[in-house]
Amino acid sequence: MKKLFGILAASGLLLSCSQQPTAPETKTTLAMSNTTSSITTFHDFKAETIDGGTFDFSSLKGKRVLIVNTASKCGYTGQYKDLQALYEKLGGEKFEIIGFPANDFMSQEPGSNEEIQNFCEKNYGVTFPMMAKISVKGKDTHPIYKWLTSKELNGISNASVKWNFTKFLVDENGTWVASFGSSTKPMDEEIVTFASWK
Repeated sequence: MKKLFGILAASGLLLSCSQQPTAPETKTTLAMSNTTSSITTFHDFKAETIDGGTFDFSSLKGKRVLIVNTASKCGYTGQYKDLQALYEKLGGEKFEIIGFPANDFMSQEPGSNEEIQNFCEKNYGVTFPMMAKISVKGKDTHPIYKWLTSKELNGISNASVKWNFTKFLVDENGTWVASFGSSTKPMDEEIVTFASWK
């Protein structure tokens, strides 16, 4: 298994969800950075939490982060279980998981923030931070997802969100590291290795 650490890494194709359009998902990994004036870091953003508060991503300085767009009625919804298991195993001082509910794919996240929060707690015991429902594609894309998917903004790579439970990794300095398609499980070796840093 290729490690995430290094300046250059390869891209690979991942299998698509049966509910997803037939185009294959891609895994995008760390590439050479080009310096432009528009580049920001992950730590420059804020988002509304699922219970109406404000989450300042600068509070994550020094932590590695897994960001995932979630949905309650998707074939991948069961990944909440593994996300919570990963969080219980490695979350804390050095690693964080952030969930962003989104209703962008076949209306698979139709609930209100309160309904989503109740669903996550009741069915999966989710304790990692969940943000308020957003859009992760299209004209209403949340600024954090514009950054995650645009090389012009993150300075590393373009990426796309093709379905629910797409995953992004950001390092302790707020730098974009990698993206994975929905079929990559939260306990995938590369993600666990990234989260297990000392």
